[in-house]
Amino acid sequence: MNYLVTGATGFIGRFLIEKLLERRGATVYVLMRRASADRFAGLRERLGATDTQLVPVWGDITRRGVIDSEALTHLTGRIDHVFHLAAVYDMSMSDAQANRVNNEGTANIVALAGALANEAATKPCFHHVSSVAIAGADYQGVFTDQMFDEGQTVRHPYYRTKFQSEGIVREHCKVPWRVYRPGMVVGHSETGEMDKVDGPYYFFKPIKRIRDNIPKWLPLVGIEGGQMPVAPVDYVVDAMVHIAHKKNLDGKAFFLIQHEPPSAGRMLRIFLRAAHGPDIVRNLPTHEWPASIEHQLKRLASSLPLAEWMEKRLSKTLGVPLSILGYVNNRAVFDDVNTRAALKGSGIHCPPLADYAETLWRFWEMHMDCDVHVPEALLRRMNGKVVVITGASSGIGFMAAKKLARAGAKVCMVARTPEKLEETRHIIQKMGGEAFAYPCDLNKIEAIDECTRQILVDHHHVDVLINNAGHSIRRSVFESLNRFHDYERTMQLNYFGAIRMIFNLLPSMAKRRAGHIINISSIGCLTNVPRFSAYVASKSALDAFSRCLSPEVASRNINLTTIYMPLVRTPMIAPTKIYDYVPTLTPEQAGDMIVAAILEKPKRIASPLGTTAQISYALWPKVNDFVLHKAFHMFPSSKAARGRKGLREADEKPNIPGRVLAALLPGPYW
Repeated sequence: MNYLVTGATGFIGRFLIEKLLERRGATVYVLMRRASADRFAGLRERLGATDTQLVPVWGDITRRGVIDSEALTHLTGRIDHVFHLAAVYDMSMSDAQANRVNNEGTANIVALAGALANEAATKPCFHHVSSVAIAGADYQGVFTDQMFDEGQTVRHPYYRTKFQSEGIVREHCKVPWRVYRPGMVVGHSETGEMDKVDGPYYFFKPIKRIRDNIPKWLPLVGIEGGQMPVAPVDYVVDAMVHIAHKKNLDGKAFFLIQHEPPSAGRMLRIFLRAAHGPDIVRNLPTHEWPASIEHQLKRLASSLPLAEWMEKRLSKTLGVPLSILGYVNNRAVFDDVNTRAALKGSGIHCPPLADYAETLWRFWEMHMDCDVHVPEALLRRMNGKVVVITGASSGIGFMAAKKLARAGAKVCMVARTPEKLEETRHIIQKMGGEAFAYPCDLNKIEAIDECTRQILVDHHHVDVLINNAGHSIRRSVFESLNRFHDYERTMQLNYFGAIRMIFNLLPSMAKRRAGHIINISSIGCLTNVPRFSAYVASKSALDAFSRCLSPEVASRNINLTTIYMPLVRTPMIAPTKIYDYVPTLTPEQAGDMIVAAILEKPKRIASPLGTTAQISYALWPKVNDFVLHKAFHMFPSSKAARGRKGLREADEKPNIPGRVLAALLPGPYW
């Protein structure tokens, strides 16, 4: 079967091409402008397609005729399906731009589809990808995929041209046609893959600020808002391909959305939970306000002095376009009746947003949230320097890698999982940084030796070593009496693995008479909190080793810095539910501590609380023991430590005195 696809290198288009190529004997012709030949080459490489499976057709949808006569002659009678995805989606687009691409482009492709048919061959089926935007931003009531012109308001260029381009298909298409109306298309439900900030993603930055600055236990109040017709890209493509090949569906439109979509308030609550932020416990029912009152309030607000300036200022502060903010109280209720009938028995369904929201969040946070602050002094200090970071594929290590790469350093990323390491390396390269992946299991001395040997072969020396990789266990001694292996493996990774890295890289530093070793230790070494005997002992061993090494290498211009890191919200602490209720640093704040260590080269970096705790323990050890004994009973052990599988999450929450203590003494591992 042969397909002609426009917009193939767009987000939905890339997944559609991949799905079509899975069909036996499929050949996909991709309409491309010659100026975009490199994008076509990238698409072919991404999909691993042969030149007979994926074939470029050079043309331009904004030009009458679209393709030249030679290409038209070659394709006439060959094409079974035409998928038209090419469109401009930009909420700040001009009317002229929207008309030229979305309307005139659609008219040209419709005419091309008619020209590709001949009397001897079956006419191609034209598949037009539209949007839920055809309902307009102010429609009130149920809007089904059997409806088109209901008198809705479509003033915005995007809404207007999506509405009008559907009309062009309905009125002028001379071959069988079908229309698809995706909702807010988000990333892949299994991988999270997304290519731009759009729709719900505009709220991710504000959600991150809320998560990083408001305690997780603090209840929030939100607004209910209207339906948010979200759908992951894999569902959109699967449904579209299935419907396209099903008989007797011509002349119909199909909404591609989650059945019974979440409200705006429910969607924000889902994403706040995915980000491990505070919970919205109540939403104010704004969608129940009469539309007339809402319109009067909008008119009143727009008549105020400097109203437009204030709206733009609010939009800029939140990082959310005005058109998106205006859609939050959407009053349309979408009903995908045609789609549900067409997909019945296929096994294809749109998963609920709550099932894959955390996958979307993780992808955004790793791949798309690339704005990292780098001081000018770091740019001057680290440009061209070779930095080795262990545990670099997530959390503190990954944030440090992003900052140092942005500053111009050559970052050698060391971590255990090759796939995760390669993914993070690719992210840093996409940011414009220089990164190298060195998979290594730091529990194995032989693996460390091979890793450091290869680093020195590739880069000849190392300027900065950051021993960041670590393993933490939260379990009291009495809960560990039959788990001696916990102490062995913690010591192996946190102590022996770190000093083996130092042993292997120290000679080259000594030879060059320059080097900096940064060990990420723990505030636990200063506070001596219970339940962390295995972790604190291993970090304290590394601390003692560094204190002894430092005077030995001072004359060789090698600096050692120990960072007594407070509790940081990383994947390492995620399984411990109690940490949802205590203050933590963000990975970016932890990364800034590493930046400070590189710039200032201090002997140690500790929080004020950590330093106070160390002095207090030196002066009044029994008083400290008394306080920590009380704290030990305020904070419960984890489900794993207590061996109770049926334990409720509520049983892992600290009591009220415990929460007060954590708020007064932020940072320690409790």
